[in-house]
Amino acid sequence: MSERILDLDLAALRERTSAKWTAYPPDVIPAWVAEMDVRLAPEVRSALGAALDLGDTGYPTAPTYTSAFVDFAHRHWGWAVAPELTRLAPDVMMGILLLLLKVTDEGDSVVINDPVYPPFDHFPRLAGRQVLRAELTVDDRLDLQTLESAFAAATRTGRRAAYLLCSPHNPTGTVHDVEELSALARLAHRYGVTVISDEIHAPIVYAPSTFVPHLTVPMTEGAFAVHSAAKTFSLAGLKAGMLVGGSDGAAVLQQLAHGPNASLSGVIAQSTAWVHGDAWLARLLAELDENRRLVVEQLARDLPEITVRMPAATYLMWLDCRALELAEDPAAFFLDRARVALNSGPTFGPRGSGHVRLNIATSPAILGEIVDRLTASVRERSRHR
Repeated sequence: MSERILDLDLAALRERTSAKWTAYPPDVIPAWVAEMDVRLAPEVRSALGAALDLGDTGYPTAPTYTSAFVDFAHRHWGWAVAPELTRLAPDVMMGILLLLLKVTDEGDSVVINDPVYPPFDHFPRLAGRQVLRAELTVDDRLDLQTLESAFAAATRTGRRAAYLLCSPHNPTGTVHDVEELSALARLAHRYGVTVISDEIHAPIVYAPSTFVPHLTVPMTEGAFAVHSAAKTFSLAGLKAGMLVGGSDGAAVLQQLAHGPNASLSGVIAQSTAWVHGDAWLARLLAELDENRRLVVEQLARDLPEITVRMPAATYLMWLDCRALELAEDPAAFFLDRARVALNSGPTFGPRGSGHVRLNIATSPAILGEIVDRLTASVRERSRHR
């Protein structure tokens, strides 16, 4: 595939009606929600068109989706997923909610990290669960000592508890290695905490890092993982997700057999992406790799007051703006002064204060313009202080 897939200009993108492109006025460049400014894989477009031509718009079934994911997981990660330990879900977060309803009770605790994807905080509370936060280390890795304290607090009264693992991690782009995941599994087993691993960004990992499925490490028989092609192939509006259980998860999954379902369009699009999208994915990773390097280099040159680590995964970058002294939420300043919409750091937890999240899944030209706008807004502020 020689054609660039992240090369759409602002005029074309502003014709879209998704949340990313309608939430802000047209003078704002949106770089917030995890939608990609990408040309879809041609195989996906073709499959969706064929389904519409057939009038194939009814209810979904699981076998095609399951087999597509099983083959993708084995091809990319050497993970032998047992089809009988999978269930179709509406999407990743609804799948997590369904699992939480079965493995915890109202009033039980759900442990999440700080910072972490905001719905990890919202969805457990929606189900009447308490949320306990465990800070990451200063270099954005799992802090096992802090996790142990949280697990102990969550289970102290004998109640059930769960831990939502974000793997790879959003917003930091950290890829958890096998040693960390193994230590986590031992810790969860010791305290009787059910791990639910959100692995939606798993295919978007840059060499030399390697994604390790949580269920492939020892002592994860009672754990679960949730997958979807939505983030990797830019299919968030085509709803589908895959729940995968450890070897002891069959009973829980069986109870979900008649729960909320995915959309047929989502099953068709995502199955096609998993089966036929490897070449497109390789192109995407190459272009995103260029983009992450562009941001790091341009910030280092033009706006070194912002600190950023090169993300090992995802198309999201976690920018530390505390040195700029823009108060708790720099996203508000950049929206007002730079006309760039970024995710607010504090929505990811207390550790997000002074940070913003940047979506780099756009053309290099737009990405360069975003950094130029951030830089100009800061320099203008400095001149008037």
